[in-house]
Amino acid sequence: MSAGVRARRPATPPLGLSNTTPSAHKYLPSLSRKDDLDADARRQAASKGYGPGHKGHAPGGLSITSGEWKLLVVVLIVATIVRMFRISHPTSVVFDEVHFGKFAGRYIKTRYFVDVHPPLAKLLITAAAFIFGFDGDFDFKDIGKEFVNVPYVAMRMVPATLGVATVPLAYLTLRALDCKASTALLASLFLTFENGLVTQSRHILLDSPLVFFTALTIFLFVGFSNEDRHRPFSEHWWAWLVLTGLSLGAVVSCKWVGLFTIATVGVCTILRLWLLLGDSRVSLRTWSRHFFARALCLIVIPILFYMTMFEIHFMILGSSGDGDAFMSSEFRQTLGHGMPDTYADVAVGSQITIRHVNTQGGYLHSHSHNYPGGSGQQQITLYPHRDENNLWLILNATADNYPQYDYEHQPLEYIKHGSRIRLRHTVTDKALHSHDVRPPVSDVDFQNEVSGYGMAGFTGDLNDDWVIEIERGDKSDKESSKRLKTLRTHFKLRHFMTGCYLFSHAVKLPEWAFDQQEVTCNKQAVKTNSLWYVETASKHPQLPPNAERVNYKVPGFVSKFWELQEVMWTTNSKLTDRHVYDSRPWSWPFLPRGINFWIKDHKQIYLIGNPFVWWSSTASVITYILVRGFIILRAKRGCKDFENTKLVKYDMLCGFLFTGYALHYLPFFLMSRQLFLHHYFPALYFAILLSGAVFDFVTSTLRPRIRLQVACVLIIIAVLTFVKFSPLAYGSPWTRSKCNKATWVKTWDFAW
Repeated sequence: MSAGVRARRPATPPLGLSNTTPSAHKYLPSLSRKDDLDADARRQAASKGYGPGHKGHAPGGLSITSGEWKLLVVVLIVATIVRMFRISHPTSVVFDEVHFGKFAGRYIKTRYFVDVHPPLAKLLITAAAFIFGFDGDFDFKDIGKEFVNVPYVAMRMVPATLGVATVPLAYLTLRALDCKASTALLASLFLTFENGLVTQSRHILLDSPLVFFTALTIFLFVGFSNEDRHRPFSEHWWAWLVLTGLSLGAVVSCKWVGLFTIATVGVCTILRLWLLLGDSRVSLRTWSRHFFARALCLIVIPILFYMTMFEIHFMILGSSGDGDAFMSSEFRQTLGHGMPDTYADVAVGSQITIRHVNTQGGYLHSHSHNYPGGSGQQQITLYPHRDENNLWLILNATADNYPQYDYEHQPLEYIKHGSRIRLRHTVTDKALHSHDVRPPVSDVDFQNEVSGYGMAGFTGDLNDDWVIEIERGDKSDKESSKRLKTLRTHFKLRHFMTGCYLFSHAVKLPEWAFDQQEVTCNKQAVKTNSLWYVETASKHPQLPPNAERVNYKVPGFVSKFWELQEVMWTTNSKLTDRHVYDSRPWSWPFLPRGINFWIKDHKQIYLIGNPFVWWSSTASVITYILVRGFIILRAKRGCKDFENTKLVKYDMLCGFLFTGYALHYLPFFLMSRQLFLHHYFPALYFAILLSGAVFDFVTSTLRPRIRLQVACVLIIIAVLTFVKFSPLAYGSPWTRSKCNKATWVKTWDFAW
């Protein structure tokens, strides 16, 4: 072999996503630990696809020159200027700052709230607000509301800083993937001047932290994969792997979209382990070490990180707040002021509160307001908070002038299965009543209205009578399955006259009922929505002083954690209402429309991407799909494309980035919830990196100077396009003429 022949370093993408893999394990254990091989031995090893020894390997595969570091500093300065320019404008609430600014105030006030997103990004924003003196009093109630005594610039600086930090991560990721410096520069500046990412990162929103941690995770995983090819189980190998696990925990702790990043790393890891398993040079013991190391760092560490964020969340939010209504009564016991112990026995004459078992457990409630239609009688609703209007007195059902039971002097009359009772609202002195009148919202034949009926001294009629049907009791209390016991007995209330069951479901009444939940009497009631239980029972006159008392069990962290995950999932799945600026995933790659964030005095903040960067990235995705499909067809015809090492390298590189793109984009097609353009941003990040990889391949035969010149032309076009649409990112004044000229697509509905 000629001494002038140089073995090219194997491609460094972490996956081996190619159809052909010369060796699943890119190193020989014996070679990767020896530096004294002669040149012939190194060339022979390289020809077989084995990695080089230690001396030529930079940590994480990052061979960055001092000149590149200086260039990266310049890029970082440019990114900082672009994202921080006029960040104090506007001086009022923008778009979803309504929510995430408010949540920062809740944290500072320690008042419990519920959000569909995990807490990390909100905690970072809150930390900045707290450090700079926010007292939590400003309510962020409406878009356009002027800030008063709010360090909103410091709060906006958190996502802006993370947006800036995403830019060098993109550069380093592509360099670690063995792309050329000009390619990494192109992709990093595409990210710098991407109008949508700039706009989103300048406000108190969560998508910029999400994209940052997505980028950080991919960078760390690529670095780990490079170490895995050369020095498995070394200190650097463990450091990259542990950091990848921590970053996975961080990305999923910002938004559940981070699960798609976990899926990306997971797919790559499974494939790598599968290839290692098929490598006869790797012993089962070594393979087991690979497996358990990855399981520990890529599964256990992210889970622990994620749970730790919720532990911090619970530690801060120790007081009752507007999120209480979403949680169980057991959970509420941990929020400052729990429910005092209550009497276990329930009898005729007990004053009780009744809770719905399902639909987040609201209270059976009434108030001195009547239905505007139907019977016009007093409203019966389900109300989520404790209130004196939730109190009901149990009376025995009377018929044919049968006298009321004298519960103050007669022996205790416990409420058993089959007991026929009446419930009297203590504040308004109305009976719980139903009749053959349709409900105000669920106007169907099998549902009857439930109302408050009667007056002081009025005995009532048979439509006030209800029959107790005990469904189940607590296993620790056998009596609770025979008679009503506070907290321990689940029961149904069957209307005596019509046979329908007291029922509630997740349907809100209009404003005339204060948006409280509808209660009906349902002849076809689903059991889960017709079950009730007694939460509190006052002391009955006939009970002894030492009568048994009960209370909720105070849940531990794990119970609270799982309950909140269920609430977040349920709440998220119910976000199905249409929004004027929502959109569906099929449209995102083509940028048919943006989102209006804020508008005032011919100044507008409108979320829209840089059309050149956006459409170029989409074209790169489509190009990869078409070319990959064409190569597969050629392979079927016996072509040997995959024997070309250059093609294998770029196939692995582009395949890895396309996998990340697909896993961050395609799952949205399965979601029926409300979606917006900004949900595409993590996928857009991969698409921009993929456009860089395509550029690297297309220009691979060009001389470095010409390749750099081509990159500069593309960068200039991206910058000019950014400048054209920058008034929409910064909320700068512009004229009707500029607005009309910027409307490249008819469906772009920004204004001037």
